[in-house]
Amino acid sequence: MLSKINRLKKTAEIERVFKRGRGVREDFLFLKAAENNLRVIRFAFVVSKKISGKASSRNKIKRILRAAARRRLPRLKTGLDVVIVVHGGIENKNFQEIEQSVDKLFKKAKLT
Repeated sequence: MLSKINRLKKTAEIERVFKRGRGVREDFLFLKAAENNLRVIRFAFVVSKKISGKASSRNKIKRILRAAARRRLPRLKTGLDVVIVVHGGIENKNFQEIEQSVDKLFKKAKLT
């Protein structure tokens, strides 16, 4: 689980990232990142009902993504708000494949 200081919770903050952030896509993940003028990096994860109608499936995907992000926190740049949006295709992937996609996504977005 990500600690509270590493979470983006407010809708207004997430909307700000979508409006001002730069975007990068890798496989089934889309990342938007914007500066936040803080000394921490904060994350939000978006999994729509189009991915799965079951809340438990969507929550499982978010837990996997949070775990992948948490493992990489020490290597990531600070001072950013990051929103990761999930697109179709993730349902068939295992944990290692998702982690590899997260690594590629962070490198592509120059967060490492």
